[in-house]
Amino acid sequence: MKVAIIDYGMGNLGSVRRALDELGANPVIVAKPEEAGTADKLILPGVGGFADGMSSLRESGWKDAIREQVLNNGKMLLGICLGMQLLATRGEEGLRDGHSEGLGLIPGEVVRLDKAGCGLRIPHVGWNAIEVSPGARLFEGVPPETDFYFVHSYVFQPECAADVMATCDYGTRFAASIGKGGVLGTQFHPEKSSRAGFQVLRNFLEMTSC
Repeated sequence: MKVAIIDYGMGNLGSVRRALDELGANPVIVAKPEEAGTADKLILPGVGGFADGMSSLRESGWKDAIREQVLNNGKMLLGICLGMQLLATRGEEGLRDGHSEGLGLIPGEVVRLDKAGCGLRIPHVGWNAIEVSPGARLFEGVPPETDFYFVHSYVFQPECAADVMATCDYGTRFAASIGKGGVLGTQFHPEKSSRAGFQVLRNFLEMTSC
């Protein structure tokens, strides 16, 4: 299976590629939107701020290309960390006032952890257990209350509770994973989350929808 890892200048590409290599996939880092057409699935990694991420996607032509591949061509997409947040309708990170428009693939907004009710230290960095929603296929084979590795200051608040596939409690309960149709996201880094993270990536490779 050919998996396109989208390079828009803000991703942790190497570790994602190595993880997919170990799982027997054919990962390819792609910098040009036209290269995504030959891939079976797409991964959108990301490290940094929402506004900067969306600016990079727009300027590189990836915003329209991702929407085309997902909405018109039916390609499955996994967003990781910032990549998950960019799936939202809008996000407030990186702007003093107002919101930046997201990819709009899963309705919702991205807000800072303290605005979401967290009173603990921000950023949230480290291993924390998640609670998986019933029937979430992305987590098949993952034991209950498994720890995953998080590094973030903002969280995705979906408009529809049914789009939440897993949650994590860090001063407040937030969406650790989301999914709608063929679009999925993890706030944690599966490529850095040991055996359980590799199982999540394996499930993504095997899925046809969430």
